[in-house]
Amino acid sequence: MSAADPFVHPALFYRGESEYLAGTLSFVRAGLAAGEPVAVAVPGENLDLIRDGLGDEAAAVRLLDMREAGRNPGRIIPGVLRAFADAQPAGRRVRIIGEPIWAGRSSTEYPACAQHEALINAAFRGRPVTILCPYDVDRLDERVLADAHATHPTVIPTGSTEALDSPAYAPEEVVARYNVPLPAAPSGVPPFAFTADALSPARHHAVTEGRRLGLTGVRLDDLALVAAELTTNSVVHGGGSGTLRVWAEGGYVVCEVRDAGRLTDPLAGRRPVPRDRRGGRGLLLVNLVSDLVRMHTGDEGTAVRAYLSV
Repeated sequence: MSAADPFVHPALFYRGESEYLAGTLSFVRAGLAAGEPVAVAVPGENLDLIRDGLGDEAAAVRLLDMREAGRNPGRIIPGVLRAFADAQPAGRRVRIIGEPIWAGRSSTEYPACAQHEALINAAFRGRPVTILCPYDVDRLDERVLADAHATHPTVIPTGSTEALDSPAYAPEEVVARYNVPLPAAPSGVPPFAFTADALSPARHHAVTEGRRLGLTGVRLDDLALVAAELTTNSVVHGGGSGTLRVWAEGGYVVCEVRDAGRLTDPLAGRRPVPRDRRGGRGLLLVNLVSDLVRMHTGDEGTAVRAYLSV
């Protein structure tokens, strides 16, 4: 990121409630004073702190619970950050607090979180947007804090208000580091092989398995959409065929599709698609309806795994 880039992306390292509020409230108030649109997307308990700290000023801020809006890290750029920034007048600086990583994020979720933080830099390059990302140094492990230095061009140390350049900044390396093969599916879950002629049977197979595993109503419809979009992507972009598996794991129904293609655009599925554009919404829709999406791509092919809560 060059010095001339109008995009600003600091990590705020904090200890305790007082440091959290000192860093976030001053950030919000500076934006309001400058006439900038401001959004805050943080976990619910921290959202309450900020709302109470702002008092009447909270009415001028877009407030979102990141545990809901950003449960799937792959949804945050298109569904939270870009959704807010794109709705503002062109050329006007936008200010956002985004806290996608909190104590309690699982080891399955974390790689997607780290890649999200790295990809923000590419998603907003050249735009007059400031995104502040808080990190709780007392409750997050050292790997998370080290990754934060690599995904943010500037960092605000604990007890400070000054943003310093991060010598460890290397977002592309973080994206690559967490592009690792996904664990094998549980034994006893056979693959459903599909080609262009078997897209409808593949979708029906996913729905049948999802219903058997406890999905109903809208969640079952979401699984049907996920299976349809992923299998269609495999036919169109992944060599014309693939395999589908569906299983239960830790309170989720997991839908996995593997094919022989390679995904070359790390922001695929994370960009809003213009309304007049035909196609290109498959991975975006998967990100928007899933509780988590994990992906691995390489010379041997691509695997996409979507999690839907039961």
